[in-house]
Amino acid sequence: MGDREAPRNAAGTRRIMRKAALLLVSWVFACLLLSCCQAARQGQDVRCGACRALVDEMEWAISQVDPKKMIQTGSFRINPDGSQSIREVPLARSEGNLLDLMESVCERMEDYGEQIDSSTSRKSYIRIKSRSGEAMDLSEASLDSRVTSSLKFACETIVEQHEDEIIEFFAHETDNVKDKLCSKRTDLCDHALKMPHDEL
Repeated sequence: MGDREAPRNAAGTRRIMRKAALLLVSWVFACLLLSCCQAARQGQDVRCGACRALVDEMEWAISQVDPKKMIQTGSFRINPDGSQSIREVPLARSEGNLLDLMESVCERMEDYGEQIDSSTSRKSYIRIKSRSGEAMDLSEASLDSRVTSSLKFACETIVEQHEDEIIEFFAHETDNVKDKLCSKRTDLCDHALKMPHDEL
């Protein structure tokens, strides 16, 4: 009788071990899936934050150029009728000026820190260095070189991949550029339309 019970006990033990192994595998898979989802969301938070910071920096730089300054654009060739296809546009929003501004805009990502929304765990990015030198409240911002290097890399990638859209937007658009460029046009921010406009 003891001999018959031994195989039954061994089979029962194997069954329990299989269930435990399946539970463990399921748990590990769930953890991996969760961490992948969190990493993807964090990656999107950085890309969205970089896009919105880029828009802020470009708008600020454009505002620093005298709006009365104009530049001639078009072709300087003489048309058959003797005219030229030259027009004057504001220097601040000219393609040449926008290209110049975009060359250095990502350097200013070093002026940003990370903020985490306690209710959603979403990350946003705020300016931690004042442009005018005044003191800023940094109590809710995390200052980390990894954050700034991630933002800078994301900004450089955005400029590289969306240069034409950025120039087009800043040449013609002045209202709500963050949402139009970062959400609707480039799809870098899935949640930007739900964010207050002063958040990045």
